[in-house]
Amino acid sequence: MADPITVLVSGAAGRMGRTLVRTLATEPDVVLGAAVDPAAVGQDAGWLAGLEPNGVIVSGDLAPALAAHPAVMVDFTAPGVVMDNLRAALGAGVPCVVGTTGWDDQRLAEVDRLARAAGVGALVAPNFAIGAVLMMEFAARAARFFPGAEIVELHHPGKKDAPSGTALKTAAMMRDAQGSALQPHGLVENAATGLAVGPVRVHSVRLPGLVAHQEVIFGGLGQTLTIRHDSLNHESFMPGVLLAIRKVGTLRGLVYGLEHLL
Repeated sequence: MADPITVLVSGAAGRMGRTLVRTLATEPDVVLGAAVDPAAVGQDAGWLAGLEPNGVIVSGDLAPALAAHPAVMVDFTAPGVVMDNLRAALGAGVPCVVGTTGWDDQRLAEVDRLARAAGVGALVAPNFAIGAVLMMEFAARAARFFPGAEIVELHHPGKKDAPSGTALKTAAMMRDAQGSALQPHGLVENAATGLAVGPVRVHSVRLPGLVAHQEVIFGGLGQTLTIRHDSLNHESFMPGVLLAIRKVGTLRGLVYGLEHLL
């Protein structure tokens, strides 16, 4: 039997980081090798995640964790620090799985360059929920048949970016779909009418009680179509994260979007 995949969790004290630590403890082929989070230095990662102590002590410094040569780094931190984390990890030849948001083309191009220079893979995914990935694919297909569409994305108040990366990627996929019939409808762009991504408007909602939700509403002659996905807890993202952990070692360069691994 092959040795388990050792995982460095960056952002181990956050919601996604703690959920991932709990998930790794249930899988025979993956193991928590190191945990990094400046907000929880010195704490046991298992205890922090609500488990029995596992002996992995949370560090505030990525360098010693990378020096232990983990097989994969998973980053769930913040837009302001993720690039420094990736530069360090990819520079050390460690493949990366990234769920941190706040990406633009320039940042993605740098990640691709760094990963290719290191000869390893980096998977950046706006959303790790399998249902959300399918929602995006269905929306891109529906864009061929409707002249208008808008996106409403709803998240918890702690989400730092708006619109969400999932909404922006969905809108781009709809805009760029082969044979897309979508047309802009002449509304002035402002806070009330949403952000325009090509012909698609995106609206953001931030409220207590929400986790991660998105609906794509299509309109045509005498009809509408709504495609909606709801993540009701953070465990909904874990099958996709595990898929990425298991496959990122086979990649070279940047892969943007979990759909490329399905």
